Amino acid sequence: MKLLKCAIYLALTGAVGFFVGRIIPKRWIQPEKGLFRSFPFEKNGTVYEKLGIRKWHKKVLDMSRILPGLMPPKSLSGDYGQSLPVMIQETCVAETVHIAVSIAGFRCLWIWPGIGGVTVTVIHIVLLNIPFILIQRYNRPRLIRLQQKLFVKKKMKEGAVCVY
Repeated sequence: MKLLKCAIYLALTGAVGFFVGRIIPKRWIQPEKGLFRSFPFEKNGTVYEKLGIRKWHKKVLDMSRILPGLMPPKSLSGDYGQSLPVMIQETCVAETVHIAVSIAGFRCLWIWPGIGGVTVTVIHIVLLNIPFILIQRYNRPRLIRLQQKLFVKKKMKEGAVCVY
């Protein structure tokens, strides 16, 4: 019974987190500031390659494929210069939601005191949230670099940038 209560609680917190992530004002998000910016130890996301992230990051669940009408697609195609800012913001939203849901998951320790609650909490955080946080921290610097390259390329076409 306690396992069921934890599962229902975690499902509800996940659903609430998802919908809050959809309605949060995107102007609040500044990808290159605060906790969203890459920390020096992350080496702009390359530290995650040591965890083999390139092999598994596209194999995990992606809400944009499950609920395409509610989430912007997470693929670059066509004139992706327009979609890059949205994708970068979405990495921030996803990271924030997964962190918040992870923190909320600690309530399972209260719902089911003892080893059962600890097990559910650890599985929830380690398997269902940390991989997604790492994916966002891996992708965001790559997307920002691509956006910067496109900006420089555009300015060079306009003749606004001199390259020596």
